[in-house]
Amino acid sequence: MIMDRLRSLDVNSALQILLRVVVAAALAVDAFEHAKLAPLYDGIRASVSQGNLFRAEAGVAAAVALLVLVVGRRVGYSAAFLVAASALGAVLLYRYADVGRLGPLPNMYDPGWFPTGKPVSAIAEAVASAAALVGLADAQLRRRRTPARSVARQQDGTP
Repeated sequence: MIMDRLRSLDVNSALQILLRVVVAAALAVDAFEHAKLAPLYDGIRASVSQGNLFRAEAGVAAAVALLVLVVGRRVGYSAAFLVAASALGAVLLYRYADVGRLGPLPNMYDPGWFPTGKPVSAIAEAVASAAALVGLADAQLRRRRTPARSVARQQDGTP
């Protein structure tokens, strides 16, 4: 049954599925890395610890990965882009700038890339961000084409 379904897919549908899998996989890597690193950062705290922020990021990234797999479409890709791009922005900000403590957030400045999983999560976040943007563009293009096809079919008299 699964093989019959796969054979019936056209190239466009297969690429859409592949794109969803890429976004979800990149978010899953991001979630795994943040969950793995969270205990190492529990000691860095203000009102909230950096470890808890990492756990929150892991949970949100995992949830959005599932959303993208199940739903796809603009809402899934939008959420994926927001999660991945904000995480990438944060890792780059705190890697290159010592902004200090921001309200309830601790000072998370960390000028190194190793030995933590920072490079892995940054690459995953960049891939998820880029793939989510491609998904958003594709969903927007498909949305624009669909009404035009319906109008053309109605004028043509075809169902």
